[in-house]
Amino acid sequence: MREAIKYLSRRAASLVYEALEDTRVVVINGARQVGKSTLAERVLRQAPNGVARFLDDPLTRAAAQEDPIRFVDHEGLMLIDEVQRVPDLWLAIKNVVDRDPRPGRFLLTGSARLLALRSLPDALPGRSETIELWPLSQGEIEGHEDGFVDAAFRVGADLRAEALGLRRRNYVALAARGGYPEAVKRTNPRRRERFFEGYIGDLIARDVKQVADIERAADMRRLISLLAAQIGGLLNVSRLAGELALPASTVRGYIEILETIFLVKLIPAWSSNATTRAVATPKVIFVDSGLAAYLTSGNNSDSLVGGLLENFVLSEIAKQLTWATTSARIYHYRDRDQYEVDAVLENNAGEIIGIEVKAAETVRPDDFRGLRLLQRRLGDRMRAGFVLYCGPESLSFGEGLTCLPVSALWTTRAES
Repeated sequence: MREAIKYLSRRAASLVYEALEDTRVVVINGARQVGKSTLAERVLRQAPNGVARFLDDPLTRAAAQEDPIRFVDHEGLMLIDEVQRVPDLWLAIKNVVDRDPRPGRFLLTGSARLLALRSLPDALPGRSETIELWPLSQGEIEGHEDGFVDAAFRVGADLRAEALGLRRRNYVALAARGGYPEAVKRTNPRRRERFFEGYIGDLIARDVKQVADIERAADMRRLISLLAAQIGGLLNVSRLAGELALPASTVRGYIEILETIFLVKLIPAWSSNATTRAVATPKVIFVDSGLAAYLTSGNNSDSLVGGLLENFVLSEIAKQLTWATTSARIYHYRDRDQYEVDAVLENNAGEIIGIEVKAAETVRPDDFRGLRLLQRRLGDRMRAGFVLYCGPESLSFGEGLTCLPVSALWTTRAES
């Protein structure tokens, strides 16, 4: 585990160092318990004349509230941890960097998307850069490459992966472990459950309140459980509202809060002029598959296991997109004729990688049904279509179509 965190810090730290070279304010944003403070402190140790301020300390917080301008007055790099706790600091920082526009002045961390918080008076447009830190990826935990996204766009359907011998039960176990460092190091299942139980409680009691006033926390807790029960499916706000006996507008607002505090991520629907029958409904995944597995523990239905593995794959891809050299975005595709593709990656050139996730240990030609539809309609824009499954082999299923083991996500080198 120590090596995993070290590997994570090297990768994320390089992004922070690059940003500090030409940006006045760098924000490390992400979920609770993903290592933001640890990463920020390691970066700060490399900065001459750096100073750290931790706003979870009551005395430090009181000083920041009393005199924000003097609090941020420092010549070198200043780390302010949990900066959202004192919103008035935002204007003080803006004042400093406007008067002295040198890069590398402030390194800020927060457990919610800072620019979405109602209490912040200014978003520092043009003065800041945000780096999102996710839970550990499988490559970071196991010491592998995590280069699938870059390799897929570079190599296309000729991509092949190392066979690790993992089967469905192994992938389910990896998904259930998730990537929060504290959960990963707890090998005892009951101890890991206690971590997730406390995590949800803290999230509702602390992080949610930073974003909005929620009168009935029990409704939020139940919504989280309902979202976990439908992982892999489209977001149906009306159905959720009916089950919670709440207005749809309230449920929609609650989901926005959960995305703001990095509990869930909405995967938007993808469409183009060539696919006019596509539906526009987003798909919702949990940022950490381990948390989703905890919330659905005891339900071992095939549909739920399939949804959990899909969540696992999509979250691994989303993590890679934060550091891949290929600039791409993740979507999903579904149309009114029931053709679907679990993940659609589109780069800046408009090239498409389609990915379908299967919980089976074998692959059938029909598993490529949605990918073949996109291939027919998009032509040369479709760089490749992959079925990621729970078996060990990498095999061609026709021009531009390949099946790979799920482990290809983290064992593939970017330059493959």
